Amino acid sequence: MSGALAKSATPHFGMMKKDESFLGKLGGTLRKKKSKEVSNLQEEGKNAINAPMLPSGADIHPEDTLMEENAERSMLDPTSRESPKFKDLQRVLIDWINNELEEDRIIVKDLEADCYDGQVLQKLFEKLAGRKLNVAEVTQSEMGQKQKLQTVLEAVNQLVRPHDWSIEWSVDSIHCKNLVAIVYVLVALAMHYSAPIRLPEHVSVQVVVVKKREGILQTSHVTKELTSTTEMMMGRFERDAFDTLLDHAPDKLNVVKKSLITFVNKHLNKLNLEVTELESQFADGVYLVLLMGLLEDYFVPLYNFFLTPENFEQKVHNVAFAFELMQDGGLNKPKARPEDVVNLNLKSTLRVLYNLFTNYKTTE
Repeated sequence: MSGALAKSATPHFGMMKKDESFLGKLGGTLRKKKSKEVSNLQEEGKNAINAPMLPSGADIHPEDTLMEENAERSMLDPTSRESPKFKDLQRVLIDWINNELEEDRIIVKDLEADCYDGQVLQKLFEKLAGRKLNVAEVTQSEMGQKQKLQTVLEAVNQLVRPHDWSIEWSVDSIHCKNLVAIVYVLVALAMHYSAPIRLPEHVSVQVVVVKKREGILQTSHVTKELTSTTEMMMGRFERDAFDTLLDHAPDKLNVVKKSLITFVNKHLNKLNLEVTELESQFADGVYLVLLMGLLEDYFVPLYNFFLTPENFEQKVHNVAFAFELMQDGGLNKPKARPEDVVNLNLKSTLRVLYNLFTNYKTTE
């Protein structure tokens, strides 16, 4: 055996430090393990005390046990998170955001992950409002993100206050990725700006509210209504003559309908077309497009719209295209949404046609 090998194989018991012996190490491990067990036992005891106060299935995070006295935190109930209607609402909002921000090359895939820092909300607000906000374009720090959110949410709050809507969001709730708060903001923006989307009706979620009282976590469930009916959501903006007619004077409404039918047929007859039912015959958008061409005296190329639309999306395309032609002709943007016309909403159709009537009633 070589000297080097013999030297390396010789044990140096005399040079071992305290607790480096096998028994010393074992004793240290046991002490650490026992200390950890005591810590776990204490945590178990705390959870056992608090457990009866917690709803089954609630996603209580560890940081909730560190809440200050009288503090309050809310979170989405796991069952509501999986609700098909709630998921559908998120999908509609995501598609709307991506459509609005297409030119900015912004793609949202998840509302919680993509909206919490204020960047998407800033760009969306600026696009809808048509004005820039005084905020930094890129903010990486938490403070910078919260400052941006503060500016954006103040602008949003100014929009919704005249409608007497309750403000269900804050800088902290958005930045903490509170999905319910984020959805509330987006729904408010969609409603205020009459977004060309159809929000699912009657979407409600259960929110778990956690409060700390005398060191104990107390929880309760609160129902949050995110959307109501389309009619009610659109009606929050203003009531006009057609609301009054439908609610209080249905006999006079028939007179208005006859006048509008006479008006549209005066022009559509030139193409050997005739309307007898306003809400149904304008629902696919074809007659609206053709009517605009007749009123403005031009031919609408057939490749610009679907002459025989086969589904909801194609009908919405036609009505939206007709709205564009109206704006090109100098008319204000219709208050109605294309989706509402397609869905046979009488008031929406009447508003669109009455707008044409008041602007073109002397046109031959």
